[in-house]
Amino acid sequence: MLVSTRGRYAIRIVLELSSRKSDERVSLAELSERQDISLKYAESIVALLVKAGLLDGQRGKFGGYKLNRPASQIKVGEILTLTEESLAPVACLDCNPNDCPKKDTCKTLPMWTKLNSLISGYLFSVTIEDLNNGKV
Repeated sequence: MLVSTRGRYAIRIVLELSSRKSDERVSLAELSERQDISLKYAESIVALLVKAGLLDGQRGKFGGYKLNRPASQIKVGEILTLTEESLAPVACLDCNPNDCPKKDTCKTLPMWTKLNSLISGYLFSVTIEDLNNGKV
């Protein structure tokens, strides 16, 4: 598993918004500037987070973005699941059910399955609040 810039930037954007008052909206331009992300790239990431319901976006003079839930209820794994094609360490775990022709005889599959479970379990145990408070 290799986390893309889109995944890392999405986490940073959510972290930035979580550091604000719950009703404070932040413009895309400010998010882009504060996180050193191109405006176009930030726009595509924010659109994905809005579509998934993590962020609320509002246009206009008093518009901007804010979190839809408290930081304590947003898991890092949730964000990465939106931004990454897969969190699986090997391709055969990307499909459900596993359609690998060697799945019944593969001696390494249990190891990859356990690693996948550990990665997923960890990422879904870490909240944005945990990152803000240095509890990881």
